[in-house]
Amino acid sequence: MGITVNGLDELKKLAGSDLGTSEWIEVTQERIDTFADATGDHQWIHVDPEKAATGPFGAPIAHGYLTLSLFIPLFTELLDVQGVTTKVNYGLNKVRFPAPVKVGSRIRLVGKLAEVEEVPGGVQISVDGTIEIEGGAKPAAVLQSLSRFYA
Repeated sequence: MGITVNGLDELKKLAGSDLGTSEWIEVTQERIDTFADATGDHQWIHVDPEKAATGPFGAPIAHGYLTLSLFIPLFTELLDVQGVTTKVNYGLNKVRFPAPVKVGSRIRLVGKLAEVEEVPGGVQISVDGTIEIEGGAKPAAVLQSLSRFYA
């Protein structure tokens, strides 16, 4: 487990801190298919292994938004904020997908708590995240995530 803080005051003290690196998780074809079913995005490059093998990446690839959605379970390994009543995703300032995630790849998150600012009733954090692909030259995603924590 990563860093655990109790309350907003402890969270504020972490501003500018590296949060570390999560464990690797595998992106399986089953996970990709489940995401396709949930979103209705059944493009062949994601869900047809035979056709995708002859496509531009040589294998099925994860949806970019699947990769992005995995930020949350990876992030919860890095930072646990206790002593608050509510935790919400507030949005994203920027997201890029420099490299595709091929089926069977493993990814992990490297995070930095870039900023902590007060909002009515709580704080908003900005997390700079890089989702790395094991053995990859480029990351799968680079993003800045915003979350709010209320007392």
